[in-house]
Amino acid sequence: QVQLVESGGGLVQSGGSLRLSCTASGFTFTTNEMSWYRQAPGKERELVASITSADGSTNYADSVKGRFTISRDNAKNTVYLQMNSLKPEDTAVYYCKARHIFVAYWGQGTQVTVSS
Repeated sequence: QVQLVESGGGLVQSGGSLRLSCTASGFTFTTNEMSWYRQAPGKERELVASITSADGSTNYADSVKGRFTISRDNAKNTVYLQMNSLKPEDTAVYYCKARHIFVAYWGQGTQVTVSS
């Protein structure tokens, strides 16, 4: 059974930090590109950051460059999102996604709320 379980969300003040984790099971983690998406109320889901399976190359949305860092630990089947200098506009539900060619899996999401 495929599972992606996110954790680490919560309430933080503007300028603070959080680290999200997503632990995978039920599929071959090492062959999957891993991504973090977010969806704010009334808005479409958007890509925040991604990391490849092959060489660990990363990609970030312009809005989070320099503040967020994505990483993965293949030994733990886990992908992380370190979020620093958080802003109220970062408030959203954050989702983990795994993708291998045409197959994708999603986690259930974790809420991040940044107060001003």
